[in-house]
Amino acid sequence: MAARPVSRMLRRVLRSSVRSCSSGAPVTQHRPGEPSQTAAEELSRRRQFLREHAAPFSAFLTDSFGRQHSYLRISLTEKCNLRCQYCMPEEGVPLTPKADLLTTEEILTLARLFVKEGIDKIRLTGGEPLIRPDVVDIVAQLHRLEGLRTIGVTTNGINLARLLPQLQKAGLSAINISLDTLVPAKFEFIVRRKGFHKVMEGIHKAIELGYSPVKVNCVVMRGLNEDELLDFVALTEGLPLDVRFIEYMPFDGNKWNFKKMVSYKEMLDTLRQQWPELEKLPEEESSTAKAFKIPGFRGQLSFITSMSEHFCGTCNRLRITADGNLKVCLFGNSEVSLRDHLRAGASEEELLQIIGAAVGRKKRQHAELLLMLQDSPPAIPSISSQDPFRVQGIRHRVSFSNQMATLWKGCRGPGARLLAQRWLGSGPSQRRCSSRLDSDTNPKCLSAVSRTPATASGPPPTSDQLTHVDAEGRAAMVDVGGKPDTERVAVASAVVLLGPVAFKLVQNNQLKKGDALVVAQLAGVQAAKQTSQLIPLCHHVALSHIQVQLELDSTRQAVGIQASCRARGPTGVEMEALTAAAVAALTLYDMCKAVSRDIVVGEIKLISKTGGQRGDFHRT
Repeated sequence: MAARPVSRMLRRVLRSSVRSCSSGAPVTQHRPGEPSQTAAEELSRRRQFLREHAAPFSAFLTDSFGRQHSYLRISLTEKCNLRCQYCMPEEGVPLTPKADLLTTEEILTLARLFVKEGIDKIRLTGGEPLIRPDVVDIVAQLHRLEGLRTIGVTTNGINLARLLPQLQKAGLSAINISLDTLVPAKFEFIVRRKGFHKVMEGIHKAIELGYSPVKVNCVVMRGLNEDELLDFVALTEGLPLDVRFIEYMPFDGNKWNFKKMVSYKEMLDTLRQQWPELEKLPEEESSTAKAFKIPGFRGQLSFITSMSEHFCGTCNRLRITADGNLKVCLFGNSEVSLRDHLRAGASEEELLQIIGAAVGRKKRQHAELLLMLQDSPPAIPSISSQDPFRVQGIRHRVSFSNQMATLWKGCRGPGARLLAQRWLGSGPSQRRCSSRLDSDTNPKCLSAVSRTPATASGPPPTSDQLTHVDAEGRAAMVDVGGKPDTERVAVASAVVLLGPVAFKLVQNNQLKKGDALVVAQLAGVQAAKQTSQLIPLCHHVALSHIQVQLELDSTRQAVGIQASCRARGPTGVEMEALTAAAVAALTLYDMCKAVSRDIVVGEIKLISKTGGQRGDFHRT
């Protein structure tokens, strides 16, 4: 360890003669008129300098496989102001008593010790780190530690715009913002809270203050947001973002289901279909991300392949939990309490021995992860084009749309304003929700709930016997194995009479439970996909399109619901359409029942169906 002060002295001498970067490697200042070195040559020269003059790395932070741990993540709190569905239950999680959490001084004491031993990057996490009252002061104190090159934060972005100017002055140098959807309604569905516009404001503020790149973390989940990959990547055309797609991972708070995972290769295939010129960037040492860039775009995209191609072999990360436990592996259950030893009066040398022993026990690849991957089913074929969960055309109040348009004003790139308008919609202030799940790229949508009768096409042929009953009168599922595959489309509707009180609250989006139209619309989409599990004798149908629309009818103080489903197969989709309309109506009732019991759900009916041996049907 004696060589470390020598290295620091050498760096101070170098700084006195030439301009230097934060690593201590000299950077030549070019005279006017002289050709400048390329960025690659400059980076190569700096790395060579560091290899020749670097101090020996701490033995306490080097494991038995030679991995040197230079990156420390510190959790500042267990609390969070969101309730992401893949992270924790809606009611939250049991919190550690405040007395058992690390104090600010204990956090700084441990940080000083780790930085002294070779940690050069600290990332502050949570929970949500920006809800800790003294987070700005903690960043400022960390910034004073000699040898610490990077101070980062991973945040959900809700408080970022308000705090970032202070955090930047304190010394914050890197930002990761979690954002899993670009659709405001879906954001509220995923995180169980409002705040989409605050997150977008935070991203804009980070760009405005010069952070580049601003990293945006997106956890990709099948059936929820994998249909938004192209929209996220399109952001990088005009904005200095690094959009990082993260494979869905298991944590204590969510129920693992491998069917929800969208692999890195599947995501990459989807993106290459749109941008075949997508090029891979060189991987940084110990990086967890596989980086790519589209030529001509300002930003880039990355993949965190936690499940399909783990990066245990180059892991350089350690974690300290909010209650002071040292974790050497995210997937591992093994922890050692630094808090208890610190409060017991352990000396710096004793703490280093404890840390070194924990790091030394780190496995090459954690057993739980290996077992999980071995037990996982075969890779699921790409079905992103067959089963996306797409929410489009959400019409919000004009004031909200204007606020978001203003938010992105000033961002460079022609796509920024267009994307903002695309997410938020435009048009009149009348509240209307329209969700769509569609396998093709046809932008055509069904019209709003019809007030006029549909055109009749003549009475379709019907059967004089119940098809779900066998010869002995017992319930039986129809065998459709011999039927030809045809294009099937069905439209169903329902009406919910709310009454004056509930109608006004829904119209103004003032229900305490949240946006009733959005929740009902999402419930309808989900219900259509689960019809065969709800109706015993229904066949499972691979739907290629689902659309659920809800529209306010002020003359009746009601909400009209129309659901459309489409599939290609041997059986119809009228039950899926009816289920979507019915469940959307019931969900609306549930959202409003606290303010009125005088709500009537009715007029659930099939509007039309096409395809199949029995011919088409259009209600007159």
